[in-house]
Amino acid sequence: MIGVRHSADPSPDDRDRRPRRRLIVRVLALAVAALCLYLLAPTIGEVFSAWRRLGQVHPAWMVPAVLCAVASFACIWVVQAVALGTRDWFAVITSQLAANAFNRVTPGGGATGTALQATMLSTAGIDAARAATALTAQSLLSTASLVALPVFCIPFVIAGTQIPHGLIASIWIGIPVFVLMVVIGLSVFAFDAPLRRLGCWIAAIRRRLGKRAIDGVELGAHLLQSRDAILREIGPRWKMAVGVSVLRWLFEYGVIVSTLYGLGTRPDPALTLLAFAAASVLGLLPFTPGGLGFVEVGLTGTLALAGVSGGNALVTTLVYRLLTFWLPLPIGAAAWFVFRRRYPPPRRDDAASAEQAARDATTSSR
Repeated sequence: MIGVRHSADPSPDDRDRRPRRRLIVRVLALAVAALCLYLLAPTIGEVFSAWRRLGQVHPAWMVPAVLCAVASFACIWVVQAVALGTRDWFAVITSQLAANAFNRVTPGGGATGTALQATMLSTAGIDAARAATALTAQSLLSTASLVALPVFCIPFVIAGTQIPHGLIASIWIGIPVFVLMVVIGLSVFAFDAPLRRLGCWIAAIRRRLGKRAIDGVELGAHLLQSRDAILREIGPRWKMAVGVSVLRWLFEYGVIVSTLYGLGTRPDPALTLLAFAAASVLGLLPFTPGGLGFVEVGLTGTLALAGVSGGNALVTTLVYRLLTFWLPLPIGAAAWFVFRRRYPPPRRDDAASAEQAARDATTSSR
């Protein structure tokens, strides 16, 4: 494995400025999140006000809704395990649940969750660069699959399904975004230059954030090694990885459909899929944790465009967010606790003893 060479220590002036920069960035991120939540608070409150109507959902339809939510998480675990080339399901599942929960309570999109999961996987014995590259590959596949969902509605449009203007726009938005994601994925996995440049960018960002400086050229070479290892693992099974990535979103779509059927509504499959895809894309916006507020506004609005009554749209949105956003929070916290029980952080005395043993072994070998 290629090592990462640390550059010279920053000057005292740089060390003084970097904490201020980090503080300014964090304050701005929190301010943006607070502003978005303030503006979207009425809709969030309206969705939670539908709590009293949860009893109107037939219990028999809640079973497939819950199973679909669990299956959507299982799809993520499968793709990550394939990309990582591991069968350590305990590490994959617990780290993903913990990282997902952490991402839901911190602004910044998936970056915070990815960083936490990569750290946990590294603690479990998986190479950190390999973990970061694998999680990036899984995220690209997931996003590309999501924006590709409206493409599945094209046959319904050709067959004569009348789609409202507000929903049909998601098809024309989804197609170019899907093409863009394919281009990005191909460029990363077919050419070396993007990852070499990424290594330099990461090194530059670390310097700006005041973290310990690293050599961007060597980091890029390390990322290339990790990418090649992932290609060897995922290459023969790329069809399964792509299929499971699409299936993940279809299972979440199943939560919506099951809830609507439980409310006695017979939704149009194409219109409901478009509504779900459009709202889920809003959930990718990094301004609030887990797209909080944006998904509520988007899903209730697009379901109304799909012909669902306002009350049923609120209840469906509440059930969907409970199963995919709120309930995974305590589950993720429990997963983090269980993971730490199996992989406790090394104590300082143990780390010092290991370092001394390594030095002794080096001295004796000489």
